[in-house]
Amino acid sequence: MQSTFPFTAIIGQESLKTALVLSAIDQHLGGLLICGPRGCGKSTAARSLADLLQSNHHFVNLPLGASEDRVIGTIDAQKILDKGEVKFSPGLLHKANQGMLYVDEVNLLPDHLIDILLDVSASGTNYVERDGLSHQHDAIFILVGTMNPDEGELRPQILDRFGLMVELSGPASIEERIQITTQRITFDNDPALFCSNHQTQQQTLSDKIARAKSTLSSVRLSETSTINIATLCHDAQVEGIRADITLTRAAIAYASFSGDSEVTEHHIDTVKNFVLCHRRQHTAPPSSAPSSAPSPSTSSTADTEPNQSPNNNSAAENQSTEKQGQWGELAPQSIESSAEVSFKTSTKHPSISALKKNSREPQN
Repeated sequence: MQSTFPFTAIIGQESLKTALVLSAIDQHLGGLLICGPRGCGKSTAARSLADLLQSNHHFVNLPLGASEDRVIGTIDAQKILDKGEVKFSPGLLHKANQGMLYVDEVNLLPDHLIDILLDVSASGTNYVERDGLSHQHDAIFILVGTMNPDEGELRPQILDRFGLMVELSGPASIEERIQITTQRITFDNDPALFCSNHQTQQQTLSDKIARAKSTLSSVRLSETSTINIATLCHDAQVEGIRADITLTRAAIAYASFSGDSEVTEHHIDTVKNFVLCHRRQHTAPPSSAPSSAPSPSTSSTADTEPNQSPNNNSAAENQSTEKQGQWGELAPQSIESSAEVSFKTSTKHPSISALKKNSREPQN
């Protein structure tokens, strides 16, 4: 069996690791979207978490070319006609139950498929209807989607339905690059030994996540924390209250993971960007009225050059203006008088031409 890189051996990407742990503690958060460039460890982190939760055999990778029937499953209508029994052919959602559904480049999937994934992830149940027949089954899984913004964006309506989102970047320093490379080469040379060296840390984290899941419902949420969450969402100008609900769930999950019995401002501040970064409305600031005060570039030269008089400044400005020319001004041109203007009479409309001529002639 191929070894999986240990979750606790991942260097850096603290925000990604925290968001993944929150998704494992409360699977009703609505899925995690990881946005970042290629090669920053998105799939490695997701697979490592699935292995940590001992659900690696339920780690399902949804291919880009998957059809709707492949995802949700199908009902064999011919079987009903032949034998009078309903036969359901399970899809990838059935296979991902009690595990993780990983969707690489989710922004390249058809929108209706993304809607199905998000609906099932939020409800925990997959409904299949075909030809007047229906079937349903449990589909409780951690939904993790990744995307590279260089390859296309998701519509705001789809973005809003992802509970959490993390924006990644490359290694922050040369030292971090060296550590990551060293860790990976050590793992590739002897995966069994590398995983054995991290077994204690893996088990400690796994137990901590399990305790957080069991104490999730006992975490208290004060009125002050509720007001704080509502204020953050209001200031971010988010649409609807999905952000409020998700931020509340995420703060409770993080408090439970931290071993606290009540949500505090620290818990909210830690998780707020996961919830608001893809929902925040960026409105342009109102344009300010032009000020009558001179700008630094047009202030009096006497302030910066005390040896030059104001009259010299005006002369210098006039000289500069003459060199650059007067934009928007034209030299005066002579206009012919009405007596000098010759008119042609139209053969088709002589009366109109005559009127124009008469209108240009001076009145006696």
